[in-house]
Order: sequence, then structure tokens, then C-alpha cells
Amino acid sequence: MAHPTTLMKRLLLGRPFRSDRLKHTLLPKRVALPVFASDALSSVAYAPDEILLTLSIAGASAFIFSPWVGLAVVVVMLTVVASYRQTVHAYPSGGGDYEVATVNLGQKAGVGVASALMVDYVLTVAVSVSSGVANLGSVLPFVATHKVGIAVGAVVLLTAINLRGLRESGTALAIPTYGFIIVVGGMILTGLVRVVVLGHDLRAPSADLVISAEWHDLTGVAMVFLLLRAFSSGCAALTGVEAISNGVPAFKPPKSRNAATTLLLLGSVSVGLIVGIIWLARLTGLQFVEDPAQQIESGPAGYVQKTVTAQLGETIFGSGSVLLFLVVAATAMILFLAANTAFNGFPVLGSILAQDRYLPRQLHTRGDRLAFSNGIVFLAVFAIVLIVGFQAEVTRLIQLYIVGVFVSFTLSQAGMIRHWNRRLRTERDPLARRRMLRSRAINGFGMGLTGTVLVIVLVTKFLLGAWIAIAAMAVIYLLMLTIRRHYDRVAAELEPDDEGRPVLPARNHAVVLVSKLHRPTLRAVAYAQATRPDTLTAVTVNVDDTDTQKLQRDWERHGVPVPLTVIDSPYREITRPVIDFVKAARRDAPRDVVTVFIPEYVVGHWWENLLHNQSALRLKGRLLFEPGVMVTSVPWQLASTANKNLARYDATLTLGPARGPRAAHRDPYPSVDGDRAGDGDGVADRGAAPARGEG
Repeated sequence: MAHPTTLMKRLLLGRPFRSDRLKHTLLPKRVALPVFASDALSSVAYAPDEILLTLSIAGASAFIFSPWVGLAVVVVMLTVVASYRQTVHAYPSGGGDYEVATVNLGQKAGVGVASALMVDYVLTVAVSVSSGVANLGSVLPFVATHKVGIAVGAVVLLTAINLRGLRESGTALAIPTYGFIIVVGGMILTGLVRVVVLGHDLRAPSADLVISAEWHDLTGVAMVFLLLRAFSSGCAALTGVEAISNGVPAFKPPKSRNAATTLLLLGSVSVGLIVGIIWLARLTGLQFVEDPAQQIESGPAGYVQKTVTAQLGETIFGSGSVLLFLVVAATAMILFLAANTAFNGFPVLGSILAQDRYLPRQLHTRGDRLAFSNGIVFLAVFAIVLIVGFQAEVTRLIQLYIVGVFVSFTLSQAGMIRHWNRRLRTERDPLARRRMLRSRAINGFGMGLTGTVLVIVLVTKFLLGAWIAIAAMAVIYLLMLTIRRHYDRVAAELEPDDEGRPVLPARNHAVVLVSKLHRPTLRAVAYAQATRPDTLTAVTVNVDDTDTQKLQRDWERHGVPVPLTVIDSPYREITRPVIDFVKAARRDAPRDVVTVFIPEYVVGHWWENLLHNQSALRLKGRLLFEPGVMVTSVPWQLASTANKNLARYDATLTLGPARGPRAAHRDPYPSVDGDRAGDGDGVADRGAAPARGEG
């Protein structure tokens, strides 16, 4: 029967995939769109909210600017989409912004882009899930009162889906993503037909509210600042666009062309939906304020502010209608699933960074289902920390948002300009040069525009929370450089020198650690003799005179052909006397080595670990830090290991380090009178009984 942990893992994640199944997880365009574009598509559910919310600070009259702010956001989005279409063709390996910046601007610029993207991916999960909970809370009061717990549960569910593998997560996301496009697109078309064609007078539930301005009599610079702040909030709609450039390897061939086509589809659908929602909001007189309790002066009794999409659904389809609930459900679902863009982009980026030695190597390996499991879990944990820390409040989280993505946008476009300049210096074909000049112009315009947006975001959002994202990026940047320095230092230490073979040790001094005379000790002594060392001695630490004298008598009575050295320890310490003894063996001859043999008990049941002490394990760990000292474990399998289920044990090897025996062993050495394996002092699983006084 399978181990309970293994069984649970198989139920949640499925059976492992062979490595050669990787090609079967590649995505066609119809599946890649929901996998990589759900974040950018979902932004139409909260970007209009943030635009209107910011404009409400100046009062109801400021809502007249919402179409122009939305148009500015659309221009930036189309520019970024066009720019990234050049990137996926030029760099199809999946590094995206990180690869572009590293190759063209240098390693430190690449690390800066990577740190910005990692922060943005974590915030994508936190913001998208929190916004999804807020939309559900518009029609389900229970969700509104338990939003933090539900948001955390949604992140856990998404983690499990993605751990099952890329193709399966894509299939699971395709239906709700396309459902959102159809439902919200249908709502927009229905509303426009009713208002523009049929002339119906549709009024949003908030249209007749009387709201007050938080900032009064805004003119000149103050009004411009407010519009820029609304624009920067609306630019949250651009998050997720870069994920496709990071995920090009996941597309089916031709990878670059399919990724570019998916980008175009993403941009077209997102622009259509966001323009439609903002247009309908103006036609229906919809109002959305930052602080309903303070800004709403008069309105219907018991009025509760709902999200923009929920208000439009109620206006067009009627309060309590099935179609209204369908709109809210589809919106909430796409917001939950928008986090999936980060779950696919972050692990790939983490794998590339780990391969380049900027992150731990564990992030580079694929799990049982050929997904980058460690990166997925890492992302989920930090997203949950943000959700809990900010209590799933979208308005608070959004202030940290988009800083990172616009840092990567700007540096990526700067890198692409240098890429085209380098190519133009060697290209002579007129047709190819025209294409390169056009691409450079697109990237140049994109760099100027995204750089301007980045400045606006920093100026308008710095004190509102953007500084937290900047601080996080700085910490990750320094951490990655530190990890790279560590790996470089270790690689330099391990590099073979020019002298070729290492110098052989002059002599090998063998030391067998002894606690009492029993079978494990005799096996260790016999094995040490078989290695033919230059000198061989057995060592015990005297912490009890009676026990030490008994050991010496037994040693002489059984005629063990190895001298027994007794080290006094008046303070009953074991580790320090052994370390000092080993050091003394090398002090006069630095080219000598000391091999320490430690007899170990191997137990068959976890509870047996509790019956043996761990001092030998501490001693072994301490010896590993001594130069010129080799530590050799000599295992003795206790009788309890004979019935150990090794098949089940082998199934758990992927869950952690291997522990335990492969089979029970017969004792090839003669018994000692009155001593049986396991009697007396011992150590836990793979432990030892090296010295007198343990137990």
C-alpha cells in the first residue's frame, strides 16, 4: 500500500510524467491565450474601477475625463503589445525582459529587470485574487465578510492546479477565460445596442448619488496631477502583457509566431473590453468613489457600493437576474484565474535565473508533472503573505502594483533598441534593414512611452505604497547578486588547478569511535582494518570510570587487535575531546589525513529514533568542518529493519532525503558474549555510538 503522503500527492497532482513527455505539454494558441493572457484580460475588471475611483476625489464632475484617461491607457497598451511582438521574435528562448536586458544592457540591468518582474508576479496574484473576492462580495455578503480566508483558499487551489502541469492548467482555465470574454463582451454589446440603437434610458444604481469631492476647487497643476494619478492607476491594465514573452518555450512550434499572434489577440480583446466598459459607464452615469462612507452625501437607503462590472450588469440585465449573477461570476472567475499568468511566468523566470546562478538551483528543476514546482510554491507563499498582510484590500494593494512591470517594460525596450542597432551594423539586405528600422522605431516609441508612465507612477504613487514595491525590488536585487557571488566563489574553489592531479596524502590515520564493545563496534574495526591505514586506533571518551574500566577489560578479553585509546573528560563532554584528538593526529604532518569510522545503528521504525540519542550525529557534523578529516559511517541494521516496506520507502524518496536500509544484513562477524545488536547505547536512525557516556 502506498505511503499516505505519497497517496495524497498522487490524488492532488496525479502520477509523475516522464521527461520525454515534456513536448506533449506544449500549448496551442487557443490554450495559450487563457494561460498567459488571463491577467491582462482580467484587468478590465478593475482598471476602470481604479480610474473612476481616483477621479472621484475631485467630485462627480471629474468623471467626464474618464474616456480620455481610458484612451491614454489604450494607447500605452497597444504600444506595449506592438513592442513585445518584436521581443518574442528576437528572443524566443523564454527569458523575455530579463534576457533582453542581460544581453544588451549587462548583467546588473538584467538582474534589476528580474527583481522587478518577480515583485510584479507576486502582486499580480495578490491583486487579482483580492479583486475577484471583492466582485463576489458585491452579490454574496458572506464572501465580503470572509474575504481574506477565501482569497487564501483561491491561491491554494490555483497552486494545486498548476502543480498538476501546464497543459492541464491551461485546459482548466480555457473555459472560464473564454466565458468571461463572451459574457462581458455580450454585456457591453447589449448595453450599447440598448442605449445607442434603441434609445433606452439606462441609469446605473449609482447615477443619482450626490457625492462630495475630497479635493475641492482643483485647477491647474493639481488637476493635472489627479489626471496623471488616474492614468497611472488605469495602467494596471497592462500587467501580464510581458508574461507571453517569458513563456515562449511553452508554445507549440512555430513558437515565436504563435506567441506574437497570442499577443495581438490579447491586445485586441483587452482594448475592446476596457473601452466598452468605460464608455458604458459614462452613458449610464455610473459613479464609483474611493470612500463611500465619506463621499456619498445622499442616495438610496442602505446603498452599498458595488464594483463597476457588477453595476453595469445590474443596469443592463436587471437586479437579481440570472445574467447579472453570470456577469459577476465570470468576472470573479477571470480575476481568480488571472493569477495563473503569474503562476506560469514566475516559475519559468525563476528557472532561468537559477540556471544563471542568481537563485537557488532548486528553482531550476521540474517536478513530477514537469512543472517548476518549487517556483510555483514559492510564488504562492509570498502572495498569501501579501493577501493576509493587506487584508485582501484591492485599493491598498494596487498602490504597490505596476511599478515593477513598468521598470521591466522600459529597460526591455532600451535593450531592444541596442539589439537592433547591433544588428543594423552588420545587416546589408535592404528589405531586412527596413524591417529592423521599423522594429527599432516601435521599440523606441515604446521605451519613451513606458518610461514616461514609470515616472508618472513613481511621482503619483510613491507615498501611497509604491515605495514598498521599490524596497522589495532592491532587497531581491541585492539577494540575487549575493547568491551569484556565492555560486561563483564555490565554483572557483572547486575548479581543478593547473597542476593536474591532487597531491596524494602522505599517510592515513584511522580512528574508530567506540562507546562499548558490541557487534557494530567490531564491524567498524574490521572495516577500518580492511582499508589498510598507516595507523589504526580505537578511541573512547572516559566520562564514567566504571564503564571505561569494563570496556578495557572486555577489549583485552576478546583480544581485539587494535589498541584502545582512552581520552579523559572531567566535564563529561564528548565532542571537544574527540575533535582535539583528531586535530593532534594531523598537527605534525599537514599532508596526513585522518579517517574517522563511526558505527551507526539503522532502525526500522520512526519511534525507535526516540530511544537513541543524537550526540554522535552532532559529532559527525562537527568533524565534517575539520580539514584533512574523512568521516566514514559503518551501518548496522537492527532486526526491526527486516520487515521494512522498502517499496513504499522508495516511493517517498522524492519527498526528501533518503533514510534507512535497503535490506537486512547477516552478521559476518562473531558474536560477543552477552552483547546483542542494539543493546546498550545507540543512536537514532543512521546515528552512532561513538563514545562512552552517551545514552
